Amino acid sequence: MQVPSTAPNSDSRTRVLIVDDDVKLCRLVHDYLDPLGYEVIAAHTGTSGLALALNQPFAAVILDVMLPGIDGLTVLRQLREKATTPVLMLTGRGEEPDRILGLEMGADDYLPKTFSTRELLARLRAVIRRSMLAQAAAEKPPDKVTVGELLLEPGARTAKLDGEILQLTAIEFDLLLSLTKAAGRVKTREQLLLEVADRNFEVFDRSIDVHISALRRKLGDDPKTPRFIVTIRSAGYMMRKPGSDSLP
Repeated sequence: MQVPSTAPNSDSRTRVLIVDDDVKLCRLVHDYLDPLGYEVIAAHTGTSGLALALNQPFAAVILDVMLPGIDGLTVLRQLREKATTPVLMLTGRGEEPDRILGLEMGADDYLPKTFSTRELLARLRAVIRRSMLAQAAAEKPPDKVTVGELLLEPGARTAKLDGEILQLTAIEFDLLLSLTKAAGRVKTREQLLLEVADRNFEVFDRSIDVHISALRRKLGDDPKTPRFIVTIRSAGYMMRKPGSDSLP
């Protein structure tokens, strides 16, 4: 079952699968994560959850141990035979053996069913970010990334505009690189947090907006008529492609 999303552009959202037979819990997770830029898909049996996890792309899976059909540990074992998607296990109180076994079988972290939504978000962010960092380390970074007169060299961590070097902080450079590599596509604030953050952010942390504002000043970019970074209302930010006049 796919929980409905009110996002203006679901393609830009971070997709998470929750496998739990508690429909109310699934709805709670959806309602909490949806405004933060997550697309939450729910499955209520181990069989359907495993099928979704193996056949659709997800940034992470939230997986209950106790499930009808095949249990969560079996789902985890079969998933790990074919995929490396981060898995956050949900366990009942007093189920320490299940937690230990789950971690030994490849779960990335676990939460008791008595979790707070803030703790869920923190742990979810952590497992997704670790996965993203591992993937980035395995990939060769591009030598250059360009958008119009903007040139970024990831290896040297330098950015130039019209041939002039921009003096950027580490987070500003990472933000600019993320937006530039995805030129023409919306990045939600949550996605940008996951890609550039090196600390635990508050639930509705607005520091991304502060860094974007600083970037715009250094780029000489007017937010009302942007040459580079466009604000997408209720969604996030997008690097404009050269010659593009239309916005999503």
